[in-house]
Amino acid sequence: QVQLVESGGGLVQAGGSLRLACAASARTLSNYVMGWFRQAPGKEREFVGAISRSAGTTRYAGSVQGRFTISRDNAKNTVYLQMNSLKPEDTAVYYCAADSRPFGVSTQKDQYDCWGQGTQVTVSS
Repeated sequence: QVQLVESGGGLVQAGGSLRLACAASARTLSNYVMGWFRQAPGKEREFVGAISRSAGTTRYAGSVQGRFTISRDNAKNTVYLQMNSLKPEDTAVYYCAADSRPFGVSTQKDQYDCWGQGTQVTVSS
């Protein structure tokens, strides 16, 4: 199993930007589809974005499309989530996750095998 550690969260004003990073322990991060999810207090964990092994395919939730960008650097075993034009409703704990299935770029949290501990993002109005 791969171990994942998120960083980069914090407090930002509405309209601002943050860049989250997810560092993986695996030497072969390229074997995993990587996803970002978030969970606000009292709400279900929801899909934010995902990226294929080669970064050739990305998928986003409608609520973040055009504002968030997911990318990866397999040589550095790191996945990123660039978040622009942040809104108060983006406030949540953000988690990265790894999917070891051989195909597909899933939006479903149940398809992901390994999870990080999360990083808090708070957007003030």
